Amino acid sequence: MKKVFPPSELIINEDGSVFHLHLRPEYLADKVILVGDPGRVQTVAAHFERMECDIQSREFHTITGWYQGKRISVVSTGIGCDNIDIVMNELDALANIDFQSRTENDEHRTLSIVRIGTCGGLQPFTPTGSFIASVKSIGFDGLLNYYDGRNDVCDLQLEEAFKKHMSWSPLKGAPYVAIANPELIEQIAQDDMVRGITIACGGFYGPQGRQIRLKIQDPQQNEKVEAFEYDGLHICNFEMESSAVAGLAALLGHRAMTCCMVIANRYTTEMNTEYKNSIDTLIQKVLARI
Repeated sequence: MKKVFPPSELIINEDGSVFHLHLRPEYLADKVILVGDPGRVQTVAAHFERMECDIQSREFHTITGWYQGKRISVVSTGIGCDNIDIVMNELDALANIDFQSRTENDEHRTLSIVRIGTCGGLQPFTPTGSFIASVKSIGFDGLLNYYDGRNDVCDLQLEEAFKKHMSWSPLKGAPYVAIANPELIEQIAQDDMVRGITIACGGFYGPQGRQIRLKIQDPQQNEKVEAFEYDGLHICNFEMESSAVAGLAALLGHRAMTCCMVIANRYTTEMNTEYKNSIDTLIQKVLARI
């Protein structure tokens, strides 16, 4: 007998839409672009030839439409891995659960998910304006540690090497290393994106080594991060969502990756506050390649 997901676990609104995203299953395309900023959804969708739906609930804004013969949903997540937990689980529910019977569908539907974001570069070879594809993501947030099977989809050797290199404090919780889908990395990154390791931070200030009035636990954190190398890969950037996107997608049987434009270089202390005028180049690359 199939497992039935009760109303307290899978919350379905009266109009048949999933709780937070307010999407019904028929609104979701197989190709999904995630963005943090709700305003960026319209920037992506401006390239669509036609749109099927435009739905907004809290920070979650979704437009599904058509681009050069491809049906694509673009969804805003807001900031942080906690929001990614909501978005990824609800996207999977829309794809793989029958909302009438509250049971899993007989056939698994695989989504291809690309997050387009902004980030802080951490290397001299990642100046502002660079595009970075996150091959592996170190999650400072701890989200994947709540899910069974996390060891099966993580690079455990990299985790141990990183913790040793950082003299990692157990008070911070265990970092995890999620792996992006290799085929999707090849499809999207091609030869014009820097490939490397990304750190997904649980905050914008202390977790990324910023100090304003509060001191941080490890003042040498960023210097250690910049010096870390594993299997020929360097830690290229800080952002706040890539680990949860890659990790949850792997657990749920979807293909996912993150690519970001560098808007600040922590190594050279440069910042581009006018990045909104140039991120459309990255958006067009992803639309053409997804």
